[in-house]
Amino acid sequence: MGLSKIYSVFLVACAAPALLRAAEPTSVDADDVAERQALAVDEHCEVGAEDGACALSALQMRSLKQQTAEVEEAAATLLGASDRWGYCSSWMCASYQKGLPCQCNEGCKSHGNCCQNRESICGATSPSPPEESMEPVHAAAAPVSGNVYGHPTPGKSYPQHPGFTLMLVEEFEEPIDLDTDPIWTWSDGGLIEGQIRFVKDNIVFRDGKMCVEVRDEPAINPQLCSAAEVADIPAKKMTSGEMRTRYNMFRYGRYEARMKAPSVQPHNTKVNGNYVSTMFVYRDAKYKHWREIDFEITGDSTGSVTTNVLSADNTVQWRAGIQETVHHTMSFNDRADFHDYAFEWTPNKITWYVDGEKIREYTGGHVRIPDLSGKIMMNMWMFDDCALFGGPDIWNNRYPMHSEYEWFRFYKWNGDNQYPCGGMTTGCLTPDDHYLAKNNPCDGIAQEGLKYGQPPCSTHCR
Repeated sequence: MGLSKIYSVFLVACAAPALLRAAEPTSVDADDVAERQALAVDEHCEVGAEDGACALSALQMRSLKQQTAEVEEAAATLLGASDRWGYCSSWMCASYQKGLPCQCNEGCKSHGNCCQNRESICGATSPSPPEESMEPVHAAAAPVSGNVYGHPTPGKSYPQHPGFTLMLVEEFEEPIDLDTDPIWTWSDGGLIEGQIRFVKDNIVFRDGKMCVEVRDEPAINPQLCSAAEVADIPAKKMTSGEMRTRYNMFRYGRYEARMKAPSVQPHNTKVNGNYVSTMFVYRDAKYKHWREIDFEITGDSTGSVTTNVLSADNTVQWRAGIQETVHHTMSFNDRADFHDYAFEWTPNKITWYVDGEKIREYTGGHVRIPDLSGKIMMNMWMFDDCALFGGPDIWNNRYPMHSEYEWFRFYKWNGDNQYPCGGMTTGCLTPDDHYLAKNNPCDGIAQEGLKYGQPPCSTHCR
């Protein structure tokens, strides 16, 4: 249930504290990783793009027009021909151009990867490449062998799962630039009932892991409006982070993360406290179609895991009957070591696994199985001092506190012919997929749609 997806019924006063409470491997070729970085494309700032001012940079404006055709046209213009990969522009003749699947330099002959019109464009000359633009751009998604996107380890073999195809891998071996990555970004949201505000700096990449940190300090000069929450968020005394995908483009498939819950106090994994450490899929924004499938690790015990499925329409606040929740007590200490958390989502069934063992299967009921695409999210948050969710012993918490993710993988269900869009573009997304789907002030995504018939609050990249 991460974030605003929490029970609004918990807004009651803290009047009763006593009640609180692997199969065959798929090989990823190392040469493909090095060779097949796709071309990054950007747009320019337009007057009137947001609140009548040309306040956004080319980086931030990139996603205001989502049509794949426009991206392809821009790429073709950059290369000087109508075919994105089949032709040379003069500056490509000089040297090897990293990231392109065909080349125009002399070396392409020996490698057998020359572009179609190399001879007519380049001839015997080797013009100099143009000066590199100083404007930041979103890197394009980089497919490797088998169209695996993200940042897989070159040469590593990944498990296969019948009926599913590996499509996205994050190994977290190197930092991900969450301002320019084509798939991932960050959230500026915050749980209204909780005590944290999400900021980019609390998503930290170190030692081959992605860490989400909770710090006992307020955000520095935060904007009142949250783009992700599409609401004003009052000042919070603490900060945390949420790493999420940019678009509502993930649906049926297998979602996996190897993660470790936070220690409530340093060097002591047995002290209980208050936290919610997550991996989930969420339909953003909730104001039309609230859809959610969760893994939540909570601070009330060393093996406390919650699985959720939620489905509701035109529902702003949580109410009884919109979700099915099961609490699980694992036999291990989830703070002491990493464990694999996965769920498989198909049209007729959701199955949750821990370390490869099935712990729950849901085939429908009064809460229907979600059928709309969503965003992948990983975050950590705390409730307020009432500690109505995440563990009652909030006074034990010591900060900073952090959860760790060793890797994440998404396997597409082979029966889904729409999501994700081909090439991890946005070409298959519907207007409803774009509804109020902005993540943070600087993601370059337009906040499309009305909230209660009125324009949503606005944010500004700074």
